[in-house]
Amino acid sequence: MRVIGMISGTSFDAIEAVALEMAIGGDAVVAQMLGHVSSPYPEEVRAAVAAVLPPAATSIEAICKLDTAIGHCFAEVAGSLADRYFDGLADVVCSHGQTVFHWVEGGHALGTLQLGQPSWIAERTGATVVSDVRSRDIAAGGHGAPLASLLDVMLLGTRPSVVRGALNLGGIANITVVGPTHAPLAFDIGPANALMDAAVVWLTDGKADHDHNGELAAKGTVDRMLLDELLAEPYYRAEPPKSTGKELFHRDYLFEHLAGRDVAPADLLATLTALTAETVARSVRDLGVRELFASGGGTRNPVLMASIAERLPEVTMSPFGVLGIDEAAKEAVVFATIGLLSVEGLTGSVPSCTGARHASVLGSITPGRQPIRATDEAAPPTRFTVLPAGGVASGAPAGGVESGARAGGVE
Repeated sequence: MRVIGMISGTSFDAIEAVALEMAIGGDAVVAQMLGHVSSPYPEEVRAAVAAVLPPAATSIEAICKLDTAIGHCFAEVAGSLADRYFDGLADVVCSHGQTVFHWVEGGHALGTLQLGQPSWIAERTGATVVSDVRSRDIAAGGHGAPLASLLDVMLLGTRPSVVRGALNLGGIANITVVGPTHAPLAFDIGPANALMDAAVVWLTDGKADHDHNGELAAKGTVDRMLLDELLAEPYYRAEPPKSTGKELFHRDYLFEHLAGRDVAPADLLATLTALTAETVARSVRDLGVRELFASGGGTRNPVLMASIAERLPEVTMSPFGVLGIDEAAKEAVVFATIGLLSVEGLTGSVPSCTGARHASVLGSITPGRQPIRATDEAAPPTRFTVLPAGGVASGAPAGGVESGARAGGVE
């Protein structure tokens, strides 16, 4: 099946999208990567996203216009991939869209909102479009996150011989952990880049949106009193499953903690980098992880990565790409996989990771020009096999680079 997966993450800087040939063969998803693109939002769209994110106030008019604008952006990315790799004829597009609000109260997720009207994608590509992929898991009592746990568990295996973790460092840090004696676990750790980026935007009056290569943080000294105050955030002590976002970790949150303090810009970035490193390291240590595979924009910050590694000398850290999927494409592959499973009528969530009562078929479907026939498979796959270039995703995993070979059932 010709599948496109797309997402813009919490940093809302670009649409990550992949084109894959995919099939389900027995207990495995078989995939051949054809292409990956990172398409930046037009500046006016990025500014409009920033203008509606918490704690900003907004209007129904602004949301309607932004839903349409983001839909157009995703449609053009999907259409260009379909034209390039599928002669304009994709079967399925799964669009995560852009999260603008994730509603959590009292430790429970109550709702979530992603913008990017899927009808524009269906009209541009003619494909069946799967969207609004988080809401069904929330309706089943889960957090609708981290949905990347689906792919992580397939690749890491549900019962490996040692405890393994998949760490993603986007705007928010999240982790999936599998081990020999317990069900898979996943949760949002806290801010990865969110507070660092907010600080840079504030300090530069919008002229920069991130600390390039951690250069500013590298010049600073950690403010221990500020770090201790930030680490006292109750969210870090909450038991998983749990989820968070920029509804909590935003610019005004930072301002509240800076009130009355005189902190040099470099020291502030050094302290926020230490916050991310310390919260990540605590989670990894507490869960007994011995092998850690990292992805996300934060991996391109050498100061952050060195700070995490310094705190975890007993952990073997590797880029996620060693599992067969380039880390920059990982989240788009997650949603391509969810799209494939959803149109086949198969569940795409891991309840022990999201906290849901049961696994669910995810998303809402906008019909394309051709019907999609549900699979004859009775159970969702538990493994993910990446075919080499030139392979064919025919439904059998022969000859591919196989990941998660020790996997049992997805729980």
